[in-house]
Amino acid sequence: MGDKERQELRTRTKSFALRIIRLYVSLPKTTQAQILGKQVLRSGTSVGAHYREACRAKSDADFINKMEGGLQELDETAYWLELLVESKIVREEKLAPLMKETDELIAIFVTIVTNLKRKAL
Repeated sequence: MGDKERQELRTRTKSFALRIIRLYVSLPKTTQAQILGKQVLRSGTSVGAHYREACRAKSDADFINKMEGGLQELDETAYWLELLVESKIVREEKLAPLMKETDELIAIFVTIVTNLKRKAL
């Protein structure tokens, strides 16, 4: 992965976090919405932090470990977004773009980790 791609993914994960923050701020102030909102806020904003840590990894194994941490957070974010929709707190149309970005970031992270693991063999 070149410097340009790393910078693009760094920007994209930060943008993702900002979108998650805006979602949280827009949620209703009901107990259910706030509980789910805090969960998605925590997991969704940590993706970029994991990626930044990965970029400073000391080895390929360390990089993979940090990227897999980011993958776990992305998967958790997808879960909370699904709950927000399925509980009818947020309309699916409103979250569809964010859910799509979550899926795309998962695919990117999986590809990076898989390619690096293959290279290590």
